[in-house]
Amino acid sequence: MSIETLNDEVLNRLAKMLDNSTCGWRQLATAVSEQPKFRCSESELTSWSLQVLTAAGSPGRTLLSRLAERSCSLDFLLHCLKKIDHQEAMQLLTTAELIRITVQPQSQQSTVGGRVVLTCRASGPPGLSYQWFRGKAEILDEAGSTPELVLCPLAPVHQGHYICRVNHGENCIFSQWAHVRLAHPSGSSSGCSSSLFPGSVSGLHITYQPRSQSVSEGDTLFLECNAEANPPAQYEWYHNMAPMPQHKTPSLKIPCVTTAHRGQYKCKMFNLYHEAWSDPATITIGPSSITDASWVEVDRGLDSQEIRRSTMGPGIHPLEEMANPPPLAKRFYATDKVALLIGNLNYLHHTQLCAPMADVHELTNLLRQMDFKVVSLLDLNWQEMHSAVTEFLLLLDKGVYGLLYFAGHGYENYGNSFMVPIDAPASYTSEHCLCVQNILTRMQEKETGLNVFLLDMCRKRNLNDDIIVQPGLLKVTANIVFGYATCVDAEAYEVKREDVSNGIFISFLKRRVCEDEKVTVMLDRVAEDMGRCQITRGRQALELRSNLSERRSLTDQIQTSDCSAAYSARNLQWAVAHVLPKSHYLQFDCGVKVQLGFAAEFSNIMVIYSRILEKPTEIVSCSAQFTDFPEDVDIDLKKSNQETLLEAGSLLLIKENLPSPEVPSLYTRIQGLQRLRRELTFTVCLHYTYSNMDHDVEERQPVTVGKPLVSKLNLHEPRPPRVCSTSSSFSLDSLSVTECSSFAEAFTSVGSA
Repeated sequence: MSIETLNDEVLNRLAKMLDNSTCGWRQLATAVSEQPKFRCSESELTSWSLQVLTAAGSPGRTLLSRLAERSCSLDFLLHCLKKIDHQEAMQLLTTAELIRITVQPQSQQSTVGGRVVLTCRASGPPGLSYQWFRGKAEILDEAGSTPELVLCPLAPVHQGHYICRVNHGENCIFSQWAHVRLAHPSGSSSGCSSSLFPGSVSGLHITYQPRSQSVSEGDTLFLECNAEANPPAQYEWYHNMAPMPQHKTPSLKIPCVTTAHRGQYKCKMFNLYHEAWSDPATITIGPSSITDASWVEVDRGLDSQEIRRSTMGPGIHPLEEMANPPPLAKRFYATDKVALLIGNLNYLHHTQLCAPMADVHELTNLLRQMDFKVVSLLDLNWQEMHSAVTEFLLLLDKGVYGLLYFAGHGYENYGNSFMVPIDAPASYTSEHCLCVQNILTRMQEKETGLNVFLLDMCRKRNLNDDIIVQPGLLKVTANIVFGYATCVDAEAYEVKREDVSNGIFISFLKRRVCEDEKVTVMLDRVAEDMGRCQITRGRQALELRSNLSERRSLTDQIQTSDCSAAYSARNLQWAVAHVLPKSHYLQFDCGVKVQLGFAAEFSNIMVIYSRILEKPTEIVSCSAQFTDFPEDVDIDLKKSNQETLLEAGSLLLIKENLPSPEVPSLYTRIQGLQRLRRELTFTVCLHYTYSNMDHDVEERQPVTVGKPLVSKLNLHEPRPPRVCSTSSSFSLDSLSVTECSSFAEAFTSVGSA
């Protein structure tokens, strides 16, 4: 059994037990890390610990949701609770969560003198007892303590709502309510009374349909369907037309949902004589699945075009979860793990793409779970891409695992792969692009432990480019892995939707990337998954090129004992690009106090929000809006100062990533921070109205917040020729005189923004 089978009541009780510092969720997080796929990064643990500052925040519940998402079994959870000696939680899991109601009582109707049987059955530990209630009154006779409550002969006193409690010691669980009603004979046949089904001859009448909804990962999905029938209807739930044998009641409840629960749900209701199906309910969870979208063929090269194809296959879920083999023993370590993720979508002279934004976001979160230091950037021009790669290389050193992911337009000529920046001209050549093989040569100079390139782009030949690029001489290091989203001379695909799009490569990669397997084995499985999918077969196939000789995995642990100074220096370097401004508090002359807050969506995209903390009673309405931003950054004025993140254009940053507001906020999304040449300044414009006035009053205050996130690195500036030593020796002293990086210049401002 998996954690996701636990009901909300048990999960909440367990989370409450884990929300303590002595024997709680942090100790459990350490215990479950013995299996790498359940390992949590330090940044995640820090983020979860801050949830105690909000009323409904629970680090324990967040950890349980993460384990459920990774298909953690109850047996393994019990093993880890035993490991940390949490007796109370073990007692709960060995009793309460094992009580499951398998047969729910159903609402029924019969005539006076008839016979009604309400049935409730449960599975669980030995010694379960049953107790029936009518309303709040306990049924004290012998019939009230059995799984079947028989009401015969039926009398008016029996009308009402019934519920059954299943007990085991101090733990209990309640069934759903069942309504017993009297039907008055009207001369109709005994099979179906006209009062039960007015205007219907079907004998089975659907009274409640399941409803489509959007749910966040970790939440509880609840669907309900009901029918009136005689004999009472039975229920069967279907997910994407596949039966769900564990769900045979009018209500469908799935705690701790993951993206695997997306799709279409229907309920079949039937009895001995009739059958009916509910309307379909479409469930959306997080970034959208590819099962209900149209394919868009994206030629991520010259003369880009889109070709839509219908991809729906009956009863087929192309991203079906595969069983994970048991992890193997660890043999290798990284001195550090660093990743640069670039997603180019808003091209100036070529087809704009949709998927890179969601792909970079999802891969960022997955790599951070494996303790990678990730820099994630969207929409870079030629100079910015060159500078970003230079800064990325400065984070590498001997034994470090380096990973470069690119999603956007690209091409391949004479065995060399080229990434296309957003400002590339219509007929671009290699001089307008970045050669991946040149980057690999520079990575090898750092004596890295593992070099992984994941290229989610087109690999067609560029007929405008007849130059044969000669990269530097590659060393025989046996630690190089290339994962191409598609084959040579082929296009890539993405799933285009109204809100968030996904690339096909990431749609499959995200289910495997955290596996504790050799990188090439993991990518081979991704390729096999894509090959088994009906809608990708023959259109897109992952190609793997590698000379990796050792069993190195992206989940390998970091061992820093021999290079702690270098590790600390890289932490400082990485932190430079991820410093957010501190919250600002503005006091206006009218007595209104405004808070300004900041959240990072990517390393170069930030969301600013304002909220009113205090206002005098004579002011009936007020709002704090942002204006007068510098021209360097990109802001969609139509989407600025919006009441929701979605309206502000932030499709991926969820509200839970921000401090929980007690009052409404206004959100503005700032893009292109890498182009910010000076400190970020803007104006907060306060609009307010007094109770005895008809028109608004305005007050303005200028605000300066320094250079947030990646803007400190000045990626818009050309980098001088490389003068850094290629030696693998690394010290904090050498960092202070490095001339080829803007990091040294930025060290002094890390804590000042």
